[in-house]
Amino acid sequence: MIKKILIANRGEVAVRIIRACKELDIKSVAVHSNVDHESMHVQLADESICIGPHKAQDSYLNIPSLISAFEISGADAIHPGYGFLSENYEFAKILKEHEIKFIGPSPELIKKMGDKIEAKRIAKDLGLPTIEGSEKGISKIEDAIEISNKIGYPVLIKAAGGGGGKGMRIVDKESDLLENLQMAKNEAKKFFGNDEVFIEKYFKNPRHIEVQILSDGKDNTVHLGERDCTIQRRHQKVIEETPSPVLSEDQRNELLNTCVKAISKLGYEGAGTLEFIYEDGKFYFLEMNTRLQVEHPVTEVVTGVDIVKRQIEIASTGELSLKQENIKFNGHAIECRINAEDYLKNFQPSSGIVQIYHQPSGPGTRVDGCLFQGVKVQPYYDSLIAKLICYGKDRDSAVTRLKRALDEFVINGIESTINLHKKILRHEDFLQSRYDVNWLANSKILDQ
Repeated sequence: MIKKILIANRGEVAVRIIRACKELDIKSVAVHSNVDHESMHVQLADESICIGPHKAQDSYLNIPSLISAFEISGADAIHPGYGFLSENYEFAKILKEHEIKFIGPSPELIKKMGDKIEAKRIAKDLGLPTIEGSEKGISKIEDAIEISNKIGYPVLIKAAGGGGGKGMRIVDKESDLLENLQMAKNEAKKFFGNDEVFIEKYFKNPRHIEVQILSDGKDNTVHLGERDCTIQRRHQKVIEETPSPVLSEDQRNELLNTCVKAISKLGYEGAGTLEFIYEDGKFYFLEMNTRLQVEHPVTEVVTGVDIVKRQIEIASTGELSLKQENIKFNGHAIECRINAEDYLKNFQPSSGIVQIYHQPSGPGTRVDGCLFQGVKVQPYYDSLIAKLICYGKDRDSAVTRLKRALDEFVINGIESTINLHKKILRHEDFLQSRYDVNWLANSKILDQ
């Protein structure tokens, strides 16, 4: 059994994992860079170890330093959280070679599902609906022209080894193909160390739907419903909710059952998320994330299932005790990602000392965060500082509760996206679920 976990991360996700450890009576070890020594995750953990200077490459992405910290601490396992090394094949492979328990799937599956071309092939073999496009990497302009003409413009050039909007280019006509192909390859090389790209049909007005699964890799795979993550900015999620307000029960059940069958065949172990494009009543496999998702809390509050605890259970025992028939779905939940950014200045990151901090509370209100009064928000890392999750008996009541909670939320000393969320939640398009992944960019909200 796991008795001590080293958390190879920082910020709100590290705090989230530490809380799960405390409730399971498992000791936690925080790692931190030299500028994070006063951070909340360091203060809440049972022990902490400095692993390097402020640059992520020298600390949170430094595999030898993390392994040294693991050995020094006497931990039994490593939880990667999300971001940083959470889906890094080399990290998972090295841990396996050193017989260090990794709370996540096998390195082989991380590698396969992390390569979008390979993941698409696997998804197709597993019976998941896939997007029309190239079956392999594209390097020659002649091949790009051929596949683009076959599937029809507009097309989307995507990095095979990445995500988050990096290495992606939308092309509307053949004359723009060469320039965008090269730009996508250069960006893919810069961010992922791999310039391989592929081409898919581009969807103009899609929604983004994803399915949360848990599996022990043997004979028990369950789903925890779907999440609608359609409100986005530059392929980064802004608001997530469950259940999706646009799916019928028949559509929902077909998608969820298809995903469970696929993951059962895959032999996947741990928590994972299958992501889909949804347009004109049809689903198309986008990618699989082989880790905990930022938006996991909305699923937790409607199901009562603690996903982090279940990750630890699977890693510790090799079993998932949860059965599909015991999972009950109740009400509606919505999450707002609160970032340290000035959305009126093109989402410019904001750093500095938090002068005043007051987070909302009350019925159906949850905040996953890492802030407190007097803490310094560092400029070196991801700008996500908190997640506000509200629950209600239906979508309308969840939205009403979110509006109230956002009005209570006070962060002074740095800029945040709280006011942006207030505007989104009061917009008629949001209230009526009339939006797609491009809605935020095309709305007037960002100009106000």
